[in-house]
Order: sequence, then structure tokens, then C-alpha cells
Amino acid sequence: MTLKVYVDRMSQPSRAVLIFCKVNGIEFEEIKVDLAKKEHRLPEISAINPFGQVPSIADGDFKLFESHAILSYLACASPGVPDRWYPSDLRKRAKINSVLDWHHSNLRGGAVGIVINTILGPVLGIPTSPEAAAEAEKILTSSLSKIESVWLNENGNFLLGSKEPSTADLSLVCEIMQFELLHEEDRIRVLSPFKKVLKWIEDTRIATSPHFEDVHKTLLASKSFFHKLQVGENYEPASSIKAMLDSDIAAE
Repeated sequence: MTLKVYVDRMSQPSRAVLIFCKVNGIEFEEIKVDLAKKEHRLPEISAINPFGQVPSIADGDFKLFESHAILSYLACASPGVPDRWYPSDLRKRAKINSVLDWHHSNLRGGAVGIVINTILGPVLGIPTSPEAAAEAEKILTSSLSKIESVWLNENGNFLLGSKEPSTADLSLVCEIMQFELLHEEDRIRVLSPFKKVLKWIEDTRIATSPHFEDVHKTLLASKSFFHKLQVGENYEPASSIKAMLDSDIAAE
């Protein structure tokens, strides 16, 4: 029976699950759930996830929600997935779990807070405030600093000194990619001080190409809509985050 993956490509964790499935050749049916249209409240979605969120999956009669749990399950249950994504070595796996647990309590709170309170809130009818945006930015700045000083402080291009990306890299990078929606001055202010983060994002993109670019087309199209920009199909010129890294390299 085909794995069904319930997602909205505007959702950071949804994109992480989609890219993971595509990179690893996992056969699945993508069920699109438009959050802006409140489709996550439909009874058929609640039957999969009683909290009405994405991503969720149905693997036969097995239903699962929460992106970190989904990534871990798919890494273990799908034949042929390289061990590096979610290692069988318990200590390496525990290290990845520590990053994923940290993500939800730190990076995600700041990232969602600033995007909601600057761009998405008015579109989705969610109350916003400058004070909430400022507080979210403090959390976000602290989180990005911790990524550089704690998680990217070893040899290797990826978290925990790894030479190849894991589920943790994919999850956190997709979170940060949501900053494409921010106003340019906000995006530059938040991200430009963190050179190692910018390189890590690009390394993760390259390691998961072309699926990373394909899954992020929806996000970049929304960026074009929100900011009245001409954003083409090609990821590289469309991504402001990629342009920030290129600018830093050129200045060296």
C-alpha cells in the first residue's frame, strides 16, 4: 500500500519530509493540505492527525504526525535509506535527537514568531505585534548563534561534525528557509552575521539537490507574491539566502 504524505509546501516541516522522501527514493502519494484555506480542519485530515496539522502520514493503517517522528520512522522503516540520516548507532542517534528536541524549543519558536508577526500573520488573520516580532527575533538570534557555536563547531559541513546531512540538518535548514518570506532588511539583519549558517544551508541544498530546489518552489513563488517581485523558476537567482552567501564569498 502506498505511503500517503499530507503536506502543505508552505510548511517548513512538510518540506523536510518531502525532500527526505524524494532524496531517498521512497514511493509516496503527496496529499496537499492548503493551510490558508483551512483544509487542515477537514474531517479526513483530523482522522489522520487529531491536532489538524501537517505533515502527517498514513502508512497503510499506521498513522503518524509530528515531523521529527515521521523522519525518524521513515529512516528506519524504508528500505535502502542510508544509515547517516538516522544512524543505528545509539549514541549518534541520541545526538541527532538532541538537536531535534532543541529545535522545537528554540529555533522554531523564534523563526515562526518573526515570520508570523511580520509577513504571514496579516495574510492568515492572526493577531500580530511589533513587540512579539522583536521578542521572536531575540530568540532567533540566540538560536542561530547556538547553531554556530554548539552544533556547527566541529569539522564537517553539517551538524555534529558530520560529513553528510542527517534528518536534523534537513529539519533545521527547512525552518530557516522560511526567512525567504521576510522583508529584505529583516532577512539581512537576522542572517548575515551567521556565515557558518549560510554555508551550512547551501551545503544541505547541494547534498539534496535537485529535490531541495523543487520542493522550495512554492515558498519562492509566495515570496514573489508577498513582495511583488519577479522570481523565476531557477532556485539560485530566486533565493535571497543563496545570494547572501554568494555576496560573502565574493567579498573575501
